[in-house]
Amino acid sequence: MDLSFTAEEEAFRGEVRRFLDERLPARTAHKVKHGLRLTRADMAEWHAILNTRGWLASHWPREHGGTGWNAVQRFIFDNECALAGAPRIVPFGVNMLGPVLIKYGSEAHKRHWLPRILDGSDWWCQGYSEPGAGSDLASLSTRAMRGTDAGGEHYIVNGQKTWTTLGHYANMMFCLVRTATDVRKQEGISFLLIDMQTPGIEVRPIVTLDGEHEVNEVFFTDVRVPVDNLVGEENRGWTYAKYLLTYERTNIAGVGFSVAALERLRHAAAKIMQGGRPLADDPLFAARMARVAIDLENMKTTNLRTIAAAAGSGAPGVQSSMLKVRGTLIRQEIAALMRRALGPYAQPFIDEAFNEGYDGAPFGAFDAPDAAKSDFNNYKLSIFGGSNEIQKNIIAKAMLEL
Repeated sequence: MDLSFTAEEEAFRGEVRRFLDERLPARTAHKVKHGLRLTRADMAEWHAILNTRGWLASHWPREHGGTGWNAVQRFIFDNECALAGAPRIVPFGVNMLGPVLIKYGSEAHKRHWLPRILDGSDWWCQGYSEPGAGSDLASLSTRAMRGTDAGGEHYIVNGQKTWTTLGHYANMMFCLVRTATDVRKQEGISFLLIDMQTPGIEVRPIVTLDGEHEVNEVFFTDVRVPVDNLVGEENRGWTYAKYLLTYERTNIAGVGFSVAALERLRHAAAKIMQGGRPLADDPLFAARMARVAIDLENMKTTNLRTIAAAAGSGAPGVQSSMLKVRGTLIRQEIAALMRRALGPYAQPFIDEAFNEGYDGAPFGAFDAPDAAKSDFNNYKLSIFGGSNEIQKNIIAKAMLEL
């Protein structure tokens, strides 16, 4: 694989950089680069800006409002956005549900839901994990019973989902439910689209180790869902769930975010003095930075291969599991090195300092006041989207044909 960019690709990179210079809100980039809290409005604003430019759904076909970019263009765009301090595109609608609807949804689903994903009418969350079904997702027990009354055909949903990221912002959820119990567990699962305003839904916050409210528990008590909100066929949801997870795992790898984080780490290590010399000159610390830099370069190549394979076959293959494992370890190592480099400056002294407009005493240093928070938050990367141990099993089965 030729990893050098052509003249056309360099021109595209210049176009992306000009767009970011002109359209990325400076206050949002400042928040991202300094580890400050992003509001729902911040994320929705960037979503709208990208949609207006036609650059939101980089992996959707043109006929559905996508960009039609090739693998290299998508790679360039993701990296330039991360380096510029753009917030991540909230992935649940665009990067996860969208491809499922394009491949498995009815024409009515595509006409109704895809434009609403693009224009931000709906904010989606993911109803997969349960207290007793995480990495063993097929063991889920949230039940959907089908029935008919004067109001038409519907499902009645009862159960619980957990680790629902940004569910407190969402008005819609794509949800895995059990619709049959007399078959193999993978064969009794269906894929429903659920309005979060339906009576019987309760969202409770989970505050994580870094002190943030990003994830939630969601409880369903006799929640009525129209049968029209079933994606594909009843009891075939496991097929759709696995297809979606390949896109989620590729997104978790976060190559662009690792590139930007490594740049910040190098900047900090060059300025922090230890024993009368820059930390970057310490042989042990320099060796760890070099190791993670080499791993990141290797992952860039795998990322390009994965994107190219998805463009050809319609979905990432086993490479998405490889990316998930290596990508999460790289992101964790960079965060750990930044925390180690800053020492006591990595500790967030006061919670309010992560809010926009804070005017108290400065804290932190070297554009990384969130080093400890990022390190804590990145622990979860090895678990969600299918734990790294599960990914290694997937890789082994696929590559060794076990």
